[in-house]
Amino acid sequence: MSKNTRFLLVSLPASISPTNDHDEALTALRSAVTTDYGTVFPFSIPEFKIGTLDALVQQADDLAKLESGCEAVVGKVGDALRTILEGDEGKIAQQKTVNDKPAEQYLKSFHWNKTKYQATKPLGEILDTLQKEITSIDNQVKDKYNSYNQIKTNLTTLQRKQTGNLSNKSLSNIVPPSLLVQDSDYLETHLIAVPRTITKDFLRAYETLTPMVVPRSAVQVSADDEFTLYAVTTFKKYSHEFIHKCRESKWTPRDFKYKEGGKEEESKELEKVGKEEKKVWGEALRLGRTAWSESVMAWVHVLALRVFVETVLRYGLPLNFVCGLVRTTPKLAKKARSSLDKSYSYLGGNAFGRDKKGRVTKDDSAMSADMQAAGHMGDGGEYSPYVCYEFEIL
Repeated sequence: MSKNTRFLLVSLPASISPTNDHDEALTALRSAVTTDYGTVFPFSIPEFKIGTLDALVQQADDLAKLESGCEAVVGKVGDALRTILEGDEGKIAQQKTVNDKPAEQYLKSFHWNKTKYQATKPLGEILDTLQKEITSIDNQVKDKYNSYNQIKTNLTTLQRKQTGNLSNKSLSNIVPPSLLVQDSDYLETHLIAVPRTITKDFLRAYETLTPMVVPRSAVQVSADDEFTLYAVTTFKKYSHEFIHKCRESKWTPRDFKYKEGGKEEESKELEKVGKEEKKVWGEALRLGRTAWSESVMAWVHVLALRVFVETVLRYGLPLNFVCGLVRTTPKLAKKARSSLDKSYSYLGGNAFGRDKKGRVTKDDSAMSADMQAAGHMGDGGEYSPYVCYEFEIL
């Protein structure tokens, strides 16, 4: 979805229309927003079983936390898709669909999923179901992407061994066994990668680096643009000290033991891990696509529940309200809300008034602690005279 799209989910009492008619109330909402600031679509929310006032206040608080959690999971899944698709925004956008259609289309045609979240159940049960679902999505994505990252790291390590320099690449196809002292109780051959700029220093110093270095034993094995690889023989008694002194001199000791068929074994391992990486990549991509869809749907259902609970707390019973989805932009969202404030400030009671020029003013002192405790402060802790939640799906 475009980063230039923002939504307002607005609920108003049907009494904003003289006839209390829903269609007329929606028309009034459209007139208040005006086409200059956004487009209004009907947003259908079913009626749910309502418990006690105390329960509703608690559920309003729980839903606020759950909505933040849903938004965070949608963001995490988006980040995971971005990682696996290496930041290709075109490909990422193709994966970000909801029920195989653009998220905006899903929002515009939203219908409560009565099969998954039965509206006949108590609000608390529906909330628990959504909480468990979003937690499960988060855990599944986390596990799969951790698995993929581990395999990707393993593959990168194996590939580096084939394509790196002599300080880190595999030596299986570079070092002939004839250069190594093998099966000796006293002697041991060390392979040292020396930066090409200091090879003369190495050749001058290696024999006196520690006791018991076999004189003139340094043999050049191979060279690349950055390093020259030497084989040096020492007595095993001083092997540990020799390796330590090499590191101090910024020469890289290579841990290598000749193994018959080692080169072929490495090739097979690289091929095996490469196939596994492709398999898990595909699984992670499919999971990311599904998880993004499901987490967005869960988020929108939580938003719908927030609107319903807040509507009951704000406007009371019997319920008679209209809900609209306002499609706007980050720049125009503030103007859309100001326009709504101007039209419906009277719903805020003493919290809103007008100055001498007729402009809407807000009286913070009139906002009681009870209003805050009941969850009426809206997004960002700012009180609005009507129910409104602002969000973006990126």
